[in-house]
Amino acid sequence: MGARITGTGRHLPERQVRNADLQEIIETSDDWIVQRTGIRTRHLLDKETPPSEMGVAAARGALDAAGSSAKDVDLLLVATNFPDMICPGSAPFIAESLGMRRAPFFDLTAGCTGFVYGVVVADGLVRAGLYEKVLLVGTEALSRVTDWSDRRTCVLFGDGAGAVLLEPGTVGDGVLGGALFGAPDKALLLHTPSGGTRDPATIETVRDGGHWLKMEGSGVFRNAAPMMERATRAALADASLSLDDVDWIVPHQANIRIIDALVRRLSVPPERVLVNLDRVANTSTASIPIALDEAIRDGRIASGDIVVMTAFGAGVTYGAVVVRI
Repeated sequence: MGARITGTGRHLPERQVRNADLQEIIETSDDWIVQRTGIRTRHLLDKETPPSEMGVAAARGALDAAGSSAKDVDLLLVATNFPDMICPGSAPFIAESLGMRRAPFFDLTAGCTGFVYGVVVADGLVRAGLYEKVLLVGTEALSRVTDWSDRRTCVLFGDGAGAVLLEPGTVGDGVLGGALFGAPDKALLLHTPSGGTRDPATIETVRDGGHWLKMEGSGVFRNAAPMMERATRAALADASLSLDDVDWIVPHQANIRIIDALVRRLSVPPERVLVNLDRVANTSTASIPIALDEAIRDGRIASGDIVVMTAFGAGVTYGAVVVRI
């Protein structure tokens, strides 16, 4: 018996930035952004707030929905690519704010696929009998690593957090199958050149913009849809299910063109695919749990529905997981 999602939560910063607002700082337009990305607005975290606080808010939402408290959590997993600090990360700050004192915690870095990786990791630990209540948080403040002078990338990203609580399920519910993949030869499609130990921070790296997130847009577009298709089909095979059995697909919210391409490749009705990037943009590890929480709370996803979550991200990582809600 695997892990079952018993509660979901999300948090988006109060500040909203519309495409029209971006016209004041870069050469762009609402039409240009919408046609190329599907994004109309995004939420940005204020400069004074630690990014981990978004994760805390989302975690509390998930715990409340599950009727649990932080003291019940056996393990905290935090999927993020840009933690509060390179060391010790974001997980200890979230654990401290939640009032967790003894439970273990760690950050998981797997690009935008981090939340999917986290569900598979949590499911494996629950199946092994090592933990009973695993709190998984996806949180990202991409505005802190975005070059706001680069119109190719700054229009894409938003900030936010999503969380789920996973507990032991029964036969036939919870996590039914999963598939994780990696393509390290494509590692530089999305990367931050400087600030790590390969190229430590210096006056020169800051001056040259080495700490901003870089993206090879054409490479991402060519690879994202076929990789998510492969992962989706592999996860369904692992669950002994077909696409006809699936009620909802929740893809990583990167770009509407990528999502549309995935829909065509899978030959599924678009109305069975959750899309909210027009309102929140690309929030990386937070995108899937934010969309999942929205759809559960507004009733689109009902108890018993079979949901496929699939993503593609820096590394390059990609994967999918099949869950009965």
